[in-house]
Amino acid sequence: MPVLNEERHLRDAVMQVLDQKYDGPIEVVISVGPSRDRTQEVADAIAAEDSRVVVVANPTGRTPNGLNVAVAASSNPVIARVDGHAMLPSDYLRAAVETLEETGADNVGGIMAAEGVSPFEQAVACAMTSKIGVGNARFHTGGEAGPADTVYLGVFRREALDRVGGYDEHFQRAQDWEMNHRIRETGGLVWFQPRMRVSYRPRPNARALAKQYFHYGRWRRVVSRTHKGTINLRYLAPPAAVLAMVLGLVVSPFFWPGLLIPAAYIVAILAGSVLTGRGLSPAALLRLPLVYATMHLSWGTGFLTSPSRLSKTRPEAERARLQDLFED
Repeated sequence: MPVLNEERHLRDAVMQVLDQKYDGPIEVVISVGPSRDRTQEVADAIAAEDSRVVVVANPTGRTPNGLNVAVAASSNPVIARVDGHAMLPSDYLRAAVETLEETGADNVGGIMAAEGVSPFEQAVACAMTSKIGVGNARFHTGGEAGPADTVYLGVFRREALDRVGGYDEHFQRAQDWEMNHRIRETGGLVWFQPRMRVSYRPRPNARALAKQYFHYGRWRRVVSRTHKGTINLRYLAPPAAVLAMVLGLVVSPFFWPGLLIPAAYIVAILAGSVLTGRGLSPAALLRLPLVYATMHLSWGTGFLTSPSRLSKTRPEAERARLQDLFED
């Protein structure tokens, strides 16, 4: 569990793990980054109360670094990644281990069940569970159990993490997708299990949502540069929409039909909001078009502006360091 500034939710998240309906032994390794709140104190207090909890330091505060440190400090043959604000259902680990045994998969994961409280969060939750918002990713929208490119969070066989050398610390975002790609490239199976449903609280405002999706797009481009052939039409749709609308606005002073491109996008978003927003409160429904546009345009802009310097090849010495970390 890599955590940073998670004072508010950390204790509840850890308790959700320790109270799992699972017959095997459980250990929780909390990897604490340099937080501005009382996260360190809360983590230390939990560890003092329960011997199953271990606290380790993550000086960088970065998620992939924290994950690697935590995995290295753990001892069991199955590793479950958990976020500091994730609320696991009580049968999550049992469902995961059963699925690992039944399928022979190296990693299994389920649904990122976005649930909002405020009208804006409710609109984001709706968008994050619709194909208009996130395409056909099953860990967002649901679907049948089966092989997948990636899954939410993930419950791994330790031997699979050892085989690929852990999380790539170069990727500040998209490290899950990149990790699962390497697992699949080395002959492993990644499996989607809809029984594993984890509650997720969306970003509370448009600014935070835009920042989140901008970095998603930026780092997904880095993954596509690093691993050729990993991009598809679903990922290209947002940047294509951004380019088309910018082009339409640029030519509109000289060729007014150019305005039809952004106008068509607005109409499509409004119509999509009406179709997918059934059941939302009026306040949430009014915010849904803004949410869709923020997600699409931020992701697309991040993808288009992703600097090539982020794709620098990791030195072989770093590869060896990570391999040694996991072998130890």
